[in-house]
Amino acid sequence: MKTSEYISFTVDRLPKGYVFTYSDFVTEVNKKEAVIKALNRMAESGKIAKLAKGKYYKPENTPFGKLEPNQAQIVKDLMESDGKLTGYLTGYSVYNQLGLTTQLSNTIQIGKNEIRSAFQRERYMISFIKQKNTITKENIPLLQLLDAIRYIKKIPDSKPELSCKRLLVIIKALSDKDKSTMVRLALKYPPATKALLGAMLDELNENTLADALYKTLNPVTKYRLSVDKVLTQTEKWNII
Repeated sequence: MKTSEYISFTVDRLPKGYVFTYSDFVTEVNKKEAVIKALNRMAESGKIAKLAKGKYYKPENTPFGKLEPNQAQIVKDLMESDGKLTGYLTGYSVYNQLGLTTQLSNTIQIGKNEIRSAFQRERYMISFIKQKNTITKENIPLLQLLDAIRYIKKIPDSKPELSCKRLLVIIKALSDKDKSTMVRLALKYPPATKALLGAMLDELNENTLADALYKTLNPVTKYRLSVDKVLTQTEKWNII
């Protein structure tokens, strides 16, 4: 089978919105230049679309035009390395999914142990949030919640008290195991995050878990978070 035929056959089998590079094919045909030329020809013909230099995707055509890949596909190369998970979508990228805002952002934020400077990729600004915990597939939803608590004052088109109400609903629905894991992960977050999570756990009568966080805080430090209308234990947690 010719290289161009092999590329066309393989692309036909890819799902719409899937992002790929020439390296996804080189291991099979071992002809880098031929693969690149074949992909560029397919992009020129409209069969595939170019996302960025060396990155392509299979577009989904709608009456309103071509749909771009979802955010996870756009930055998947920044969240995996040699098949190992190294990052996760967070911040602006998930606030809408969590029901914390109705606003959609052109900034894609990624939580990683090792971060780099922000950069532009097509119409998206890619930025990074330092994550001190080990990142696993299982704890990503909890890390996303903790990041939302950490940056509660920066959630667009929302006030801290409204975001706090929504987060209380989400945390209440977690299993006991997840709540306990969330507290353990929170120990590597800034004091203000631990204080706010602790106050929310107190509100949910999860006093034992809340106490584990309370013991880690400086009793004289105050946290300006503007959630006193939602939480009843803000004075205990020095939240103003």
